[in-house]
Amino acid sequence: MLKTPDVLLFCCVVGAVNALYKQWIPDNNYENKINWDKEAVPCGNDIVQFSAQRQVSVFVETTHAVREMRLPADGEFILNSGAGFYVVSRQEADCGAGVMTQFKESESHQWFNPALWQAAATLDDLQHVKVLFSVHEESVPCQYDDVVFKASSSFRVDTSSSKSTIPVKSVSVLGRMFDSRSEFSQYLSSHSGRLQFHGSSAVTVGSPGCGDPSGCDCGNSVNHQWICSTVTCATLSCKNPILPVGHCCDICGAIVTIHYTAAFNLQTYRQRVHHLFLVLPQYKSMQLGMSKVFKSQRLMGIVPFGTLPEIQVVIQDGEEGTQSDTLAWDIVTDARTHGSNLGIIGAEFQASSGSSSNQSRGSAGMVVGVVFGVLIVITLIIVVVVLIRMGIVQVPSLPSLPSLNILRRNTDVGELGGPLDRGFDNPIFDNLNMLPDIPGLCRTETNNSISLTQTGMHFVNPVYDENETDFNA
Repeated sequence: MLKTPDVLLFCCVVGAVNALYKQWIPDNNYENKINWDKEAVPCGNDIVQFSAQRQVSVFVETTHAVREMRLPADGEFILNSGAGFYVVSRQEADCGAGVMTQFKESESHQWFNPALWQAAATLDDLQHVKVLFSVHEESVPCQYDDVVFKASSSFRVDTSSSKSTIPVKSVSVLGRMFDSRSEFSQYLSSHSGRLQFHGSSAVTVGSPGCGDPSGCDCGNSVNHQWICSTVTCATLSCKNPILPVGHCCDICGAIVTIHYTAAFNLQTYRQRVHHLFLVLPQYKSMQLGMSKVFKSQRLMGIVPFGTLPEIQVVIQDGEEGTQSDTLAWDIVTDARTHGSNLGIIGAEFQASSGSSSNQSRGSAGMVVGVVFGVLIVITLIIVVVVLIRMGIVQVPSLPSLPSLNILRRNTDVGELGGPLDRGFDNPIFDNLNMLPDIPGLCRTETNNSISLTQTGMHFVNPVYDENETDFNA
């Protein structure tokens, strides 16, 4: 476990400066050999050709000799002080026989291609190539970033996107910084501006910087599909790749989640992590990116009910193997130990190796989910009962059940198919042997006046003669 004093490192950081400098990597410089199809700068014996149908703005830094030059229909050379061209009348001895060399097209260079940008905390870091790793959405300029095109260079960038405008804080072109919307609009309408910027969306400057010490939303999630369409994901060797928020591809590494308070400062914490961990020899090959993200909250993992701001620390494995687990544990341990001084109230991580610091929290979350599920079911039942009582919802009648008479014995069925009414038990009539010995009670005529049938017992009416078909009073 790393032991550090309970004080904030780099407390000299002033204000809540969370914006970064994003620099465009490609250029249209004549002296850049990768801009030529022969991978070499043309010499005096070569024929230089620019595509006639392309628009191009080329920066020329020095003087060049050419045998012949074929120019495009619409283009420009931006000449540095003392730069230019001259034609040689005879072959130069050290230039070879001469070939046809063509300037490569730059129409495919898109603003929302993360591979064409590099980010740094300061302009000095950009000059010394001390670049930062970010998820794909934040690798391109965010709405509060300063955009830098190299001072001694020209370029051509396609700004097409899903929105009509691309807001940024400022744009620097040819050493001139634009932070006024009206001034930059005038530059875009100029001949150089039209050649350098093209596409369906217009870049606008003047966006305010991030005023939240804990960081701000980049604003590029609306262009997630545009960004990811330019990205080719690599084949991974880890068994359980993870996908950070704002990234286009799964990675092998770890994601640390930081829960913070109002006292948290993202820029200060970014520098703390860098100087405490990334300078260590075992972590030098690791790539680490840090930003504020808004994660969707879902009830029982299904029903969304809002977003929660968190600090996402993305650790991508380096060439030396899987050290992300150890680095993630060091960051979480430091956050939990010194969280009260850093404005951190919780930290956890998950790794592509399968290890995690919040396995117990997962069990608790499952219990909470089950409890919420039971409460939802009970609430639904109560609502349905209330609606039925109010007459708003009617319960459909159930089909009648089949008669159970067929299950009864024949002795339980009356002559009309109804149930047999046995009345009450009479010990005397149920057993004739128990009748008292009264003269004439059990005589034949008496017995004939009592009739026992299958449906019960009844007395014969002496007035009624069953042989008569009509009743005569």
